[in-house]
Amino acid sequence: MRAYIKDYFFLTIGALIYAFAIEAFLVPSGLIDGGVTGISMILNRITNLQLGLFIFGINLPFVILAIQKLGLRFVFATFYSIIVFACGVTLFSSMFHGHCIIENLELFLAAVFGGLILGFGVGLIIRNGASVDGTEILSIYVTKKISFSVGEIIMFINVFIFTVAGFVFGWQQALYSIITYFIAYKTMDVVIEGLNESKSVFVITDYSQEIGKDIMEKMDVSVTYIDAQGGYSGLNKRIVYCVVSRLQIPKLKEITKSIDPKAFIAIENVYEVEGVRVKKKKI
Repeated sequence: MRAYIKDYFFLTIGALIYAFAIEAFLVPSGLIDGGVTGISMILNRITNLQLGLFIFGINLPFVILAIQKLGLRFVFATFYSIIVFACGVTLFSSMFHGHCIIENLELFLAAVFGGLILGFGVGLIIRNGASVDGTEILSIYVTKKISFSVGEIIMFINVFIFTVAGFVFGWQQALYSIITYFIAYKTMDVVIEGLNESKSVFVITDYSQEIGKDIMEKMDVSVTYIDAQGGYSGLNKRIVYCVVSRLQIPKLKEITKSIDPKAFIAIENVYEVEGVRVKKKKI
């Protein structure tokens, strides 16, 4: 219950921050977001109807579509986030009345800070197990039927949305909207993954025991040995595997190269690490 309360608290905060970014920065500057929110903002400009109604109405079919594919927990959290977001947009719309929170703010600054705040809000929502964009759900569904990835489908949809925005809002606003979307996307990554990004490291060497021992002793990092066989040589080898922070990579390379200058090192991003490292007790 405590975990649910925490999740829904941050979903509420994230949805309200997202709504604030839309009404305090994007709407007054004629900028739009991607996905369903972008479509809703275009329809809002054309019809002058409430933006919150479009956000809720267009997202609703996608939420229903997600029940079979993504599970009830995700769907309920997403439905809740969309309701809070739509209500937040309506609330902030009545507060700002189409005016930017900072008077005479330059278009570029509106795009940058709108994207930062927007990305932070959406990042909180995704980090806590929900979504506010039906196009992502649609992409997951469609990718089963066509040969495009989820990312490619989302990109195609957003290219279409920003192209239409060029005709409705003007091409300058459409181009600045792309900047907003890019900044928001990068900010979301930071919120979801965290600043302390972890890296998984594979070291292929003939001195695995020595390197592994030094990594454990000098870096206080646990390692795992993986038995492998060379493709060309056919010789048996032991791979040293460990997970370290981004800041520990230079030290790990230094240790490895000091023992085996010819060692092969492969480094990959790790988005989430769970589990307890067991340390050997000293007698």
